[in-house]
Amino acid sequence: MKICMIGVGYVGLVSGACFADLGNTVYCIDNNQDKIDMLNMGKIPIYEPGLSEIVKKNYLSNRLKFSTNLKDAVIKSDIIFICVGTPSSKGKKSANLKYVFNAANELSKYINKFKIIVNKSTVPVSTGDIVEKIILKKKKKKLFEVVSNPEFLREGEAIRDFRFPDRIVIGCNNKKVIRKLESLYDPLIKKGAFFLSTSRRGAELIKYASNAFLATKISFINEIANLCEKTGVNVEDVSIGMGLDKRIGSRFLRAGPAYGGSCFPKDIAALAVTGDQYKTNLSIIKSVMKSNSNRKILLIERIKRILSNKIKNKEIAVLGVTFKPNTDDMRQSSSLKLLPFLQKKGAKINYYDPSGEKKEFSRLKNISFCRNIKEACKKADLIIIHTEWDEFKTIDFKKVSKNKKVKIYDMRNLYSSSKMQKLGFLYYSIGR
Repeated sequence: MKICMIGVGYVGLVSGACFADLGNTVYCIDNNQDKIDMLNMGKIPIYEPGLSEIVKKNYLSNRLKFSTNLKDAVIKSDIIFICVGTPSSKGKKSANLKYVFNAANELSKYINKFKIIVNKSTVPVSTGDIVEKIILKKKKKKLFEVVSNPEFLREGEAIRDFRFPDRIVIGCNNKKVIRKLESLYDPLIKKGAFFLSTSRRGAELIKYASNAFLATKISFINEIANLCEKTGVNVEDVSIGMGLDKRIGSRFLRAGPAYGGSCFPKDIAALAVTGDQYKTNLSIIKSVMKSNSNRKILLIERIKRILSNKIKNKEIAVLGVTFKPNTDDMRQSSSLKLLPFLQKKGAKINYYDPSGEKKEFSRLKNISFCRNIKEACKKADLIIIHTEWDEFKTIDFKKVSKNKKVKIYDMRNLYSSSKMQKLGFLYYSIGR
């Protein structure tokens, strides 16, 4: 099939490259000329394991094309995916849909025969209805069908998630269109993916509800971890015991910092706004948002106690600053609140992250990026493990730190408390 991806961000680039890898011809379109030039030179603008190899392979085979020419791509394509960003509106919690609507308006100019318009961007309920109205201003209904097909890609695991998805959700009532999209996804369905067709609004809400539930699991286990610390219980035992119940499952039941990233914070806020718009009080969702916000403050308070409120002039090493491993995404990461707080209190901070230096900290005094773990930790009074990158799981702390009285705050529970204590370290973790 011939496919057009509008928006070459995280979702558009990963999905476009993977669709091409399934044998389709894919036109990836973006209005950012610099990004398109970069991709045509073989450079990948985002950090995602395995993506570079897939892009290169399919680009060289001429199945994957990068361009700013929307008209040419729409005319040539059978299926058009809208994959633009839906960030939170400035000063508001609602989703900013202007990029979705702009894409719909632009593509409508070039529809020359029947097209399937698929919204893959994460959007509130009824957005598809508005997209349809926008296109109807220029084209007759018989020339297009607007479909919702939410993505379920995890940063750092996106290639695997595309190739082996739990489910493929199609929001559409047109049986011919559903069969066409089922054919597109057939290689994945044959691998075991469940194909679910529902209403367009149903598909839109499935995405938001899924993210909200996963965020709820994170916030829930973080609150249980707080109780574990007060009662002398190991939160990992609680997580295992709960997760063995098939009705609950173990995934997303790992205590740690507040959830962050490009999806959960904005999507959950937008879902709460949608509830208000439809006069439905989503009280659990609102509680999750509040709990997650409080989580960032609580962990800072824990650091203050670990250092006996003596932060000034302390050397602090922070290992990992992204919101999760295998991504360079800093959006809504707990480190964005943590490092500036410590800096304002007079600490000297050295941080290391495998994805590189972060512009968010570049202008702050006494916050320095280090090239490796040893450089960050050598003089540290406190080592904070913030993100669970694999290389942080086997650190020999006696070799990386010259300070015999160094304290270690493991926010990801990567190490055994008993083993660390036997080694003579002042070791602190989450919920243990």
